[in-house]
Amino acid sequence: MAQNIYDQPDFFAGYSRLGRSVHGLAGAAEWPAIRALLPDLTGKRIVDLGCGFGWFARWARAHGAATVLGLDLSQNMIARARADTQDTAITYRIADLERLELPAASFDLTYSSLAFHYLEDFGRLARTVHRALVPGAAFVFTIEHPIYMAPTHPGWAIDASGRKTWPVDRYAVEGPRTTDWLAKGVVKQHRRLGTTLNTLIASGFAIRHVEEWAPTDEQVRQTPALAEEMERPMILIVSAQR
Repeated sequence: MAQNIYDQPDFFAGYSRLGRSVHGLAGAAEWPAIRALLPDLTGKRIVDLGCGFGWFARWARAHGAATVLGLDLSQNMIARARADTQDTAITYRIADLERLELPAASFDLTYSSLAFHYLEDFGRLARTVHRALVPGAAFVFTIEHPIYMAPTHPGWAIDASGRKTWPVDRYAVEGPRTTDWLAKGVVKQHRRLGTTLNTLIASGFAIRHVEEWAPTDEQVRQTPALAEEMERPMILIVSAQR
């Protein structure tokens, strides 16, 4: 079973204060890049893996999706999503993505935001998603970039001149990384970039787009704090097709 860090009170309280938690998709700087990869949602049956507060589910319905199934391990997340959603075409359920079962050929799009880096067995998840999608369907997701995840002690190193660098160690050693982010003992699963892409290919997907996200010049002008995201990739965006 995946670690249910989001139901720990201190973690959930900190997460609820993040910009993307307060402002939804508009609070996620990578959202414009993700949106550009999404197909026309009109009439689509969508499953959102790691749906959180349900921001994407509601957005998808507003943009024409027929139905959305939102799945998340966290009871806190699902309770908040249900409280914020008044739409009978959106269903939320508690589910462990490590043990996910989905009906075959039942969805036209699988979407996920920043969830899969918590999973130990990404291969099983990819095969499950492949079976659940109809031929030609899209699989669009984001994860923390492996360069961001790899360090055993993540954090900026600042030299005498004030220049910040992101130290990377043990990149080729895949497996758990335990960090203190919003709470102590958060466990994530580091995989090399090639491992993620090759797992998708082995599961039957065609890779359509890979983006090592960085903010645009305009985003940096509007939000100067985003400038540090030019120093190392934090988020990996992948679009694949069944």
